[in-house]
Amino acid sequence: MADSPLVLALAEAAAAGDRGEVPVGAVVVRDGVVLARAGNRVLELRDPTAHAEILALRQAATGLGQSRLDGCDLWVSLEPCPMCAAAIALSHIRRLHFGAYDPKGGGVDHGPRIFDQPTCHHRPEVVGGLAEAECAALLKNFFRDRR
Repeated sequence: MADSPLVLALAEAAAAGDRGEVPVGAVVVRDGVVLARAGNRVLELRDPTAHAEILALRQAATGLGQSRLDGCDLWVSLEPCPMCAAAIALSHIRRLHFGAYDPKGGGVDHGPRIFDQPTCHHRPEVVGGLAEAECAALLKNFFRDRR
């Protein structure tokens, strides 16, 4: 794999930002093979669920022909929101890697902490804060430029 999954997720995030979407990117990998990659498309698709994580999970599940993504890792440029965290749990992602923390909208290490709820039946291994400064800067610059 020429580029790391995090580099690919950042590229997807930057592309989303170029489209006017909140710059978040996600990549699904299994056994070193990229199965899916996506950036936010909420505005473009007029779909409030078209977050990068949801789109990447859907693409990977469709490609594998199954709803569970056992053995897959998800790389995301931002801590997933509660909706995406629930989808990650339901898809049985093995490991979640994310860049910037999201104290206002996150659902993993902040907010409702979906994976810590008794109703959550699958908790992936979580590694947060990867390339945190770079991931956070992408978001900060996007919102600064929008003002």
